[in-house]
Amino acid sequence: MFVDQVKIYVKGGDGGNGAVSFRREKYVPLGGPAGGDGGRGGDVVFVVDEGLRTLVDFRYQKHFKAPRGEHGRNKGQHGAGSEDMFVRVPPGTTVIDDDTKEVIADLVEHGQQAVIAKGGRGGRGNMRFANASNPAPHISENGEPGQERYILMELKLIADVGLVGYPSVGKSTLLSSVSAAKPKIAPYHFTTITPNLGVVAVGEDSFVMADLPGLIEGAHEGVGLGHQFLRHVERTRLIVHVIDMAGVDGRDPYEDYLQINRELKLYNLKLEERPQIVVANKMDVPEAHENLARFKEKVPGVTVYEISAATREGVQELMYAISDLLATIPDKPAVEEVAEVEERVVFKAEKEPDPFEITRDNEVFVISGDKIEKLVRMTNLNSYDAAQRFAKIMRSMGVDEALRRHGARDGDTVRIGKLEFDFVE
Repeated sequence: MFVDQVKIYVKGGDGGNGAVSFRREKYVPLGGPAGGDGGRGGDVVFVVDEGLRTLVDFRYQKHFKAPRGEHGRNKGQHGAGSEDMFVRVPPGTTVIDDDTKEVIADLVEHGQQAVIAKGGRGGRGNMRFANASNPAPHISENGEPGQERYILMELKLIADVGLVGYPSVGKSTLLSSVSAAKPKIAPYHFTTITPNLGVVAVGEDSFVMADLPGLIEGAHEGVGLGHQFLRHVERTRLIVHVIDMAGVDGRDPYEDYLQINRELKLYNLKLEERPQIVVANKMDVPEAHENLARFKEKVPGVTVYEISAATREGVQELMYAISDLLATIPDKPAVEEVAEVEERVVFKAEKEPDPFEITRDNEVFVISGDKIEKLVRMTNLNSYDAAQRFAKIMRSMGVDEALRRHGARDGDTVRIGKLEFDFVE
């Protein structure tokens, strides 16, 4: 089964919790706090495996969660960090954040890796909070939650040559005649519903040719089947444009030529600059020569290769021409631009000078923001000292003052993430 687009959920491992502990050895006077830090959570890492050719495995496993770090222990022992989760993907996989539609990674080379969801850092133990004013703190942090997101995975086949054209122009017949590929061939439109790959040997050289489903007018907007596979054309180094020069279906070869090029351009402007070879197929049909003469008059600057995929006439010469042209094109597939940032976190609009936002949910004041929500998740609120520290940080961030400006009064309910508490003026 060929699958080239899936949506999955990934989550980095949570960090381990810090520990609260004190040394009580017989010969250690004033032992003090000795709670260790939690370990780092594992990352979700995608790695390219050239042995894979489809995303079908991701139709059956859609959730990937890295293991969490170990919790801190007594005697100052830190928890162990967890191992990263490695997920194998086929070459040509583009990873897109489902919320922001930002390209996270474009993986094309065997062994290439990309961190898709980062693990959280471990929480600090109470030995980290000791100071002159509080030499025996009962404070520790929970582990930082791992990054989580829904992602779209799109597979763009990496092939040297892509065959494009209207349905039933002979692309599958041409591929089967020059390689060991066995695409379905039948006298009706859209026989090819998934891309087919074949290796073509030309003398001592070889190249990979892809037969893509037929395009029709409006393909770039989702008409027909072609829109699902236009992305595969982006990876090819050379486009071979196959035209039914006999006009078997009553279409004008020149109009077909213009329309297919228009669809490629509308889908991606860069495809207009991609090297292209024009092939006049079905030249064994008598009407083809008349149509070819008219076609050449309308596009005088275009070299047209005359072939008959059915009888293999002119096919070998075409393969040599493709091989010669490929030798002049850099052997590097086109890749998507990926922003060079460590973490991609979506922040809501900042209405306050601090990075948080206050809204109303009926009578409840809801505070949202990446920093303050992470603070809640990492605070052990069962500890009095930790709760006091949390309140102090809230005040220093300006949360109390902002709540007053929004009309909060003594006893009003405030919610941050899953935590609810009463506001005290």
